[in-house]
Parts: sequence; structure tokens; C-alpha cells
Amino acid sequence: MFYTLEKFMQSKADFPPETLKEITSCFKSLTTVRNEILIEYDHVCKNYYFINKGCIRLFTTNKDGTENSRFFAFEGSFATALPSFIDQKPAQEYLQTIEKSELLYISRKDFYSLTERFPGFAKIYLEILELGFIVAQKRIYGFQGFDAMEKVKWIIQHQPKVLLRVSNKMAASYLGLSPSTLSRIKSKL
Repeated sequence: MFYTLEKFMQSKADFPPETLKEITSCFKSLTTVRNEILIEYDHVCKNYYFINKGCIRLFTTNKDGTENSRFFAFEGSFATALPSFIDQKPAQEYLQTIEKSELLYISRKDFYSLTERFPGFAKIYLEILELGFIVAQKRIYGFQGFDAMEKVKWIIQHQPKVLLRVSNKMAASYLGLSPSTLSRIKSKL
């Protein structure tokens, strides 16, 4: 159950076997069903998730109930409602598995304890934060000047799993397009 997490961590920093075992002992396993909500809107986020198998989506809803996907995470990556996890205030978003998923999760307390005790783990956290920031900035600023076709080409180049594994409706909301526009563009490519 911890193989993918251990492999991920070893690819980012050099951990002695005993340290790796101590870190992974702080994680618990969770198997979810498709579309299971991990964090409800207006609830405080208490866990950080590592995806062994499956996909997690972070999304918001507007006043009329329309969902807006903000982030997708797949196997071998971490996901959480980060602002709520950090400041322990109610989440302004939902965290959901969109496929049957096998997750490992760690409590906030244990997570921050590991970042304090193990520089390699703190380095991984910093890298996750930096990568998340870069992807979000590229998506936000890049999309501002993109037409629909350019958005789809960008996602194919930078996040191809979104179009391969996520429903058209969710992918369209991530791209800021209607599902019919996304379908039409995909048929041209």
C-alpha cells in the first residue's frame, strides 16, 4: 500500500530506510467510491491525501449550483484543500474522488511534525507548493488570452490526464468552456 508513496518520496529526496518507514507509518489508508466527497464546503480540512490509485478533484459551486473544477490530482501526487489545511478555517471548496480511489492520508498534526523533523519531507512539501503555484499561475494567466482551441491544446500539452480520465463536463469547467464546445474542439483534434 505504501510502495507508490515511498517511490515518490525517494524520487524527491534521499531517505534512509528507517526514516522512510517512520514517515509512512504516519499515513493511513482509505478506499473510496466514485464521487465521494472528502472535504465538504465550509468544513475545516484536517488531512492531506496521497493518491495511490484514482483521481481527486477540487471544485467550487456558484449560486446556481454550477460546479467549477479548479484542480485535478492523479496517482503519485498529493491533494488537499490547501488554504483550509494551512489556516484551519472552513474550506471554500469541495475535495472529491471522481474515480474509485485508493488513498493514503495524514493528519495535519502529523504532516507538520514530519516537515519539522525531516528536512527531506519539508523539501517535498515546498516542492508541492511551488509546483501547485506554478500550474495555477500558468493556467490563470495563460487562459486569460487563450481562445477555446488554445485552452484545449494547453491542457493536452501540460495536463493530458485531465482529458483522458475526467468527464467532459468536469474538464470543460476546468477550462472555462461549455461541454459542447469542448466536445466540438476535441473532435477537430
